[in-house]
Amino acid sequence: MNMKNFKLTAFVNLYGLLKIPLVLFVNPRVIESTAQRFVLKIPLNYRTKNHLNSMYFGALGIGAELSIAAAAVVAISESKQKIDFIFKDFSGQYIKRADGDVHFICDEIEAVRGLIEESKTNPARLERKMKGYAVVPKSNPTEPVMTYELTLSVRNRSIKS
Repeated sequence: MNMKNFKLTAFVNLYGLLKIPLVLFVNPRVIESTAQRFVLKIPLNYRTKNHLNSMYFGALGIGAELSIAAAAVVAISESKQKIDFIFKDFSGQYIKRADGDVHFICDEIEAVRGLIEESKTNPARLERKMKGYAVVPKSNPTEPVMTYELTLSVRNRSIKS
């Protein structure tokens, strides 16, 4: 793990500790973070697996959300403005069993950053649907076990409407 990913992992875990403790419970790790792509790993262990020894769908939901939310939180912190975000809806298609550590991949990070950038000058609530997918690299690093869509909704509180 390079230093940038280590710092992002610490940031995600600190944010989880302070804001959403359940995030910390699944022990997320940042694998890759670029201007276009964000990859987050959630290990399959006693905290995240179900009675069939595959990843519990609640843990899959946390990973899907974090693959987009972590990029949004970083962009918001860099903006130095009071921007709130929330996910308006969630849609997930579970394609096959996630029987190993799962990597959650969002290739729409430019759109996430663009939405945060747009909110810097717009006091209205802005929304954009983001897509991602999850793979189990141990089994097949290219075959998705899950695809998901979340609508990211942001609003700049530092601008009065």
